[in-house]
Amino acid sequence: MTPDLMALLVEAYPDGFEYDTEYFTNAKGERVEAVPLETEDTKYLIKVSTTLVQNFEAFESDDDDDSDSDPEDFDTDGVEDDDL
Repeated sequence: MTPDLMALLVEAYPDGFEYDTEYFTNAKGERVEAVPLETEDTKYLIKVSTTLVQNFEAFESDDDDDSDSDPEDFDTDGVEDDDL
């Protein structure tokens, strides 16, 4: 997940996405939790993972602090493109 997409997610769900998640069964028969996110031209269904929640909280906390940190500083290595 890109830092820009994380910023959009935090902007769309300033109070968190705990009550806005959706569930579906994937092709492997696994139950998947995801959060919807829409931009002008794209609709995303982002898979909720521990890494996503941690990065969301860190990004949100940093945004609240109004610091000068770079969004590139967040760990997006654990969030795979498959999580989108």
